[in-house]
Amino acid sequence: MSAPTAVKKDTSPVTPQAFVEGGLYGWLAVLGSSLALFSTFGVALSFGVFQDYYTRNYLNEHTPSTISWIGSTQLFLDFAVGLPTGRLYDAGYFRLTMALGSVIFLFSFFMLSLAKPHHYYQIFLSQAIGMGVGMGLVIVPALSLPSHYFKARRSLAMGLVFAGSSLGGVIYPIMLNRLINSSLGFAWGVRATAFLVSGLLLIANIISRPKYPQIGFALNDKPITLWSLFLDVPYMIAIAGSGLVLWGLFFPYFYLQLFAVFKGIDETQAFYSLTVMNAATVFGRTIPNGLADRYGAFNVAIPMTVVSGGLIFAMLGVTRPASMFIFAAFYGFFSGAFISLLAAIMAGFSLSLREVGSRIGVGMFIISFALLTGYPITGALLRPPTYMWSNAIIFSGVVILSGAVLISVARSFASKTRGTQHL
Repeated sequence: MSAPTAVKKDTSPVTPQAFVEGGLYGWLAVLGSSLALFSTFGVALSFGVFQDYYTRNYLNEHTPSTISWIGSTQLFLDFAVGLPTGRLYDAGYFRLTMALGSVIFLFSFFMLSLAKPHHYYQIFLSQAIGMGVGMGLVIVPALSLPSHYFKARRSLAMGLVFAGSSLGGVIYPIMLNRLINSSLGFAWGVRATAFLVSGLLLIANIISRPKYPQIGFALNDKPITLWSLFLDVPYMIAIAGSGLVLWGLFFPYFYLQLFAVFKGIDETQAFYSLTVMNAATVFGRTIPNGLADRYGAFNVAIPMTVVSGGLIFAMLGVTRPASMFIFAAFYGFFSGAFISLLAAIMAGFSLSLREVGSRIGVGMFIISFALLTGYPITGALLRPPTYMWSNAIIFSGVVILSGAVLISVARSFASKTRGTQHL
């Protein structure tokens, strides 16, 4: 009888699995992520409604700069929380972060409805801190998930996800303006909006399915270290440029409605300025992203950003409803392209899919400081009660154009070091 053959341990390296593009779960991931951004970032894009309402009614004893800290802190936390969330996502905790973020966001949204007039701290804690943290836990997983299902059409998939926030930016300003400025009042207007968001986030959590562990990379790959990301020069230059762009890009989203009212445009028409601008971003976040899959995210984002910087100065000529709506439509289209391509740009530096969440998270954390400070700065530059609009407009335009220059430099460095043809 022959001796039993020894069982040898398989020590061969685990090879990456073939990448499967899209599929049913891939498109469900896009839909779920789009609903998540519709429910969170779409509300954030509607802050101009709150800025106007707080300035003229609910917190009228405070300056616009002080009030804008609510929106800017919310956006800061939305991006800053991306640092730990990106690492959690790469480690496989997609469902945990999505569910926890949804609960925190919804709880804080309902708490906002209980905030009393002229109680700044109550609004700040619920809208800036609570909703900001909850949003940050939701957005990075929502932005990262499509990258695990799409490669050739990654920019388009991310554009469709960001289009969800655009649709939210269309619907929520109309809804909030109609509700909080009616007999229903602020409390029930916010509450009704929160109920709608609750149902949509529940659907988003159910249909979004993470693709772990077989997502096209070797199972024995080690996650990238944070230190190596900070040593990636083209990546860091791109983030610095993106921070400059975001220092000024959201100025019209915060102040266009208030600007229109102060220019003598009828309030009813001014209320629709944000709606028109966010409606235009639906096209700005899909058409350019489709082009980016063919020509490269950098090659599309840079010219769109330059045009956005130039358009900011056109606000100086807004004096009538027609010019307001024309500006809102053009600015929404071109600025929307940069916002939706930002995640694709950061993910494009990844050498493997295991880096996607970390690169997006680190990038969002760094540029969050621009979002924290940019709009209080522009609010201070307005110098109320005189409202020197030209000061804030010039500042915003200059920093956007400066950021576009840095992003161009990052593209040049990356093409030399990585040999990438379509960045």
